[in-house]
Amino acid sequence: MQTLVLRIPDSLAREMEAEARESHLTKSEVARRRLIAAGSQCPRATSGFDLIADLIGTVEGGPADMSARKKQYLNARR
Repeated sequence: MQTLVLRIPDSLAREMEAEARESHLTKSEVARRRLIAAGSQCPRATSGFDLIADLIGTVEGGPADMSARKKQYLNARR
């Protein structure tokens, strides 16, 4: 197990100390459990494709060869 040192606000420290006393756990165990719980609530990183998958094919019009000739089209816009 690795050691992590961090600074937390005094109010959070008091809250965690109280929780540790009430649950008969160490402050380290309370912090570990909170970190694990917070990590399980965070959405996992998704790919760029996953983020735009619902948009693919929704734009109508435009040149059919845009992906092959993007530089020419962009230069023509200047």
